[in-house]
Amino acid sequence: MAIKLVVFDIAGTTVKDDQEVSKAFQAALKKYNYNIELNRIDPLMGYEKTLAIKQILLLIENDTDKITPELISDIHKEFVQQMIRFYQYEPGIEPLPHAEETLAALRAAGVKVGINTGFSRDIADTIVTRLQWREKGLIDYVVGSDEVELGRPHPYMIQKMMLEAGITDPLQVVKVGDTEVDVREGQNVGCKYVIAVTTGAFTREQLEPYNPSHIIDDIAQVIDIINQ
Repeated sequence: MAIKLVVFDIAGTTVKDDQEVSKAFQAALKKYNYNIELNRIDPLMGYEKTLAIKQILLLIENDTDKITPELISDIHKEFVQQMIRFYQYEPGIEPLPHAEETLAALRAAGVKVGINTGFSRDIADTIVTRLQWREKGLIDYVVGSDEVELGRPHPYMIQKMMLEAGITDPLQVVKVGDTEVDVREGQNVGCKYVIAVTTGAFTREQLEPYNPSHIIDDIAQVIDIINQ
């Protein structure tokens, strides 16, 4: 059955990320007097960000009564501001090797390309605008985690794109991402292929236990998988 839609994650999958997302989390938490090492933040990348903040606070705050919706919201607002400033102005914001070529090849073959993320839509749009992916004709859909009822690992972001694309069969859909929740999102949708990449937060060894259909080191291999 022909693949009609491929959904890619952003940071660590299609866009270079030298732990910048984790560093922004770290800085936002520090503003509210919470100190945590980057290696404890990294495993939560990919989750909807308010959920990730709550999970981090549960790791480091002994008094759970302090973990209020207001605190989570305040930390998230600080995180969003930092991420938007970073993606707007910092040098070195660039696609990962072969990412743009892969998106272009898929669209040239008549396959729809979607971008989804644990970021809110405002951050996602900032990245897409900075890289000019709409102007370059590389993507069809962008969905942020705040646009659906629940973010990853729930299936709703991909299902939103499927609805927009008029696709009802998940076996016509592929998910590509670099984290545990990317993999579980694709599995929860029932995608034909759930492809994990080693260019982001997780190593091959860390991804293997989640049983993606494929683990790849170069995003260009997505084309070979679809054409096999």
